Amino acid sequence: MSQQLGGQPIIIMREGATRNRGEEAQSNNFAAARAVATAVQSTLGPKGMDKMLIDGMGDITITNDGVTILKEMDIDHPAAKMMVEIAKTQDAEVGDGTTTAVILAGELLKNAEVLLKQKVHPTSIAEGYRMAAQKALVLLDKYAITVKPTDTAMLKKIAETALTGKNSEVAKGHLTDIIVKAVTSVIDADGTADLAHINVEKKVGGAVDDSSLVEGMVLDKERGHPNMPKLVKDAKILLLNVALEFKKTDVNAKINISSPGQAQAFLDGEEQMVHDMINKVVKSKANVVFCQKGIDDVALHYLTKAGILAVRRIKKSDIENLARATGATIVNSLDTISAKDLGSAGQVEEKMVSNDEMIYVSKCKNPKSVSIIVRGGTEHVVDELERAIHDALMVVSVVVAGKKIVPGGGAPETELSLRLREYASSVGGRNQLAIESFASAMEIIPRVLAENAGLDPINMLVDLRAAHESGKKTYGLDVVAGKPADMLKAGVVEPLRVKTQAISSAAEAAVMIIRIDDVITSSKSGGPAGGMPPGMG
Repeated sequence: MSQQLGGQPIIIMREGATRNRGEEAQSNNFAAARAVATAVQSTLGPKGMDKMLIDGMGDITITNDGVTILKEMDIDHPAAKMMVEIAKTQDAEVGDGTTTAVILAGELLKNAEVLLKQKVHPTSIAEGYRMAAQKALVLLDKYAITVKPTDTAMLKKIAETALTGKNSEVAKGHLTDIIVKAVTSVIDADGTADLAHINVEKKVGGAVDDSSLVEGMVLDKERGHPNMPKLVKDAKILLLNVALEFKKTDVNAKINISSPGQAQAFLDGEEQMVHDMINKVVKSKANVVFCQKGIDDVALHYLTKAGILAVRRIKKSDIENLARATGATIVNSLDTISAKDLGSAGQVEEKMVSNDEMIYVSKCKNPKSVSIIVRGGTEHVVDELERAIHDALMVVSVVVAGKKIVPGGGAPETELSLRLREYASSVGGRNQLAIESFASAMEIIPRVLAENAGLDPINMLVDLRAAHESGKKTYGLDVVAGKPADMLKAGVVEPLRVKTQAISSAAEAAVMIIRIDDVITSSKSGGPAGGMPPGMG
């Protein structure tokens, strides 16, 4: 790129750099962002379809989850990458509604493009969109319904809505029971539920119905020695963060051995040290030992003789969850073990699951950490089931923390669309046009739900509007019956946070893309400005 100054061109940017300005830059960005929204549009709702994604290695992912689709697609365009970021944020914050957020951002951009062609300034559109998003959040808060974290029937409906439209729908009732029980088990004193305390283990084999909840921990590990007991009832559990093995000195010491007897004595001394360590464990009256570090063969031999079930090299997160599940304290020194440090479980058992040994620590009294075993016929089914369970666990934990829900099925979007139009007329000026565009963009959600179900989107939108105008605020689209219905009665409910997060992140991303009027791409080459030396082509 060069600038003419007094007949002399001045080179400003490296050769090979490109620049798109004004309308060209905007239309390129809009087209790229909307292409991303269109890619996930067909997965929305209970009648949404799945995508098959194949990566460079030939690995296959079959999913209905918006964020997974966008992460797996190798997206290169910068504006399109911003749409992927919306989905990632939505997934990290609330776990569900990723497709909704992306579709909404795409529609906001489509409507903004119409306004730009009418010569409305991008800043006016951005300002109007921000005002509309703020008003939408206020309206949604008034529209939301408060629920108690103890209302398990409502929590099950929330989990069910998150699972609907995914492969896991076949065992919906069974899975919602597991999900709600898991989340309510790990609620802390402050009323929040941390999903880090719910351990999800995948095992291919069996059917989706074979998935189960273990009130305690399941470890993908086996006993340290085959002669150790396979089943321990009324387990007294010791959690160690110290290695049960001979300590080697840090200093490079040389030991001069002059007779065979001395060598034997040295080895006997090593063994005696390990024996003393194990005696301390035995004295504690523990009959199950979980060790975060290593246990050497000599130590395993002594533990086996004492009839103790021992498992070694357990992840830090698993040890912490075991402590929550069993009430044990993690011990960092063998000299300080006391009876108070031991945890308890109804039983600890090594079971064979799909040809793999797993340790089940179950029947815990008041487990603050639980495990879900996910089963399915093929690897792809299990992977997609795990994604669906993650979404459902997230939305239930969000409701437990936030205590507010809204109806699903496009009901809040239809209500917002009408109320924002009223708000627009009270604002006036150029911002009014942008707020009206925002209001009409909200209707993309019920429209896509209808399209994916094979219904006429115009008729459905007209019927939904009519229902909301007559005061039926909770009416959304019943895709099975093909007409508006009360979503609360139908049990189609979502956390308020899912909607507020989707609207605010979609609006922020759309505003950011609208405000870009110049795209400067530097040249790919990092070499000198004059190009390569001769002969280096």
